[in-house]
Amino acid sequence: MRLKIGENIFNVKVVQSVNDRAEGMMGKTFNDHYNGMLFLMDEDISCFWMKNCIIPLDIIFIDRGTISKIHHDCPPCESEEDHECENYCGRGRMILEVDGGTCKELEISRGDQVQFLL
Repeated sequence: MRLKIGENIFNVKVVQSVNDRAEGMMGKTFNDHYNGMLFLMDEDISCFWMKNCIIPLDIIFIDRGTISKIHHDCPPCESEEDHECENYCGRGRMILEVDGGTCKELEISRGDQVQFLL
């Protein structure tokens, strides 16, 4: 799937199952097939963490087609204890993760519209 924010197009891997959402970007990097991971959530408010991630990420919360919150350049959590990993929370049933620093580099910000391309 592809989505567009401003003039920027992202090829995204869609993650919907509970197990796939829990795994997220753990131990992964982006590749030639996708440069974003789009989480489809069941609740309006969600929290993410960076446990076992290997790259920093921008976490973008999307509420009804509009960016409601961005957590910039979230560092991987290297702690063995789950409770020591920071939570990144926001409102939206869709959450996009991209390489850390992408939003600042491409000037993506809260209030931007997100379009889904077929």
